[in-house]
Amino acid sequence: MANYIGGDILEIVCQHTLGEFRFAPKANESFTLDSGGLRVNDDASQITGQGTAIYQKNRVRWSAEGPVAVDPISGNEFDNLPKLAGHPDEGVWTFTHVSGTIWKGTGTVVGDLQPDTNTAQMTLKVSGSGILEKI
Repeated sequence: MANYIGGDILEIVCQHTLGEFRFAPKANESFTLDSGGLRVNDDASQITGQGTAIYQKNRVRWSAEGPVAVDPISGNEFDNLPKLAGHPDEGVWTFTHVSGTIWKGTGTVVGDLQPDTNTAQMTLKVSGSGILEKI
């Protein structure tokens, strides 16, 4: 029997050569996860004149994206996320779901880092090498 459990990401942790970093996901908000790996291009014209399909398969990075709380006093997010993004080493990231599922991937912070001072949150996107796997 399948278990369809939606809900919060409880914790985000990055183990990095710079140290261990913890980020607080916002409750009652959606995160999107992409396990990465191979994807087949969705192009209806990828077919031969005789009607045989052509499958273009390309590798994509794994990613996890969603809102995290921002602490302006400690500066955890404001100071550490740019350090992680700028460092040449990838970190090992874990994302813990309310169901007890934990996903792990090796990667780095990508995209804009723009905290919202009114809502004390920002969008965090992490992407990386290999795949995002359930542990």
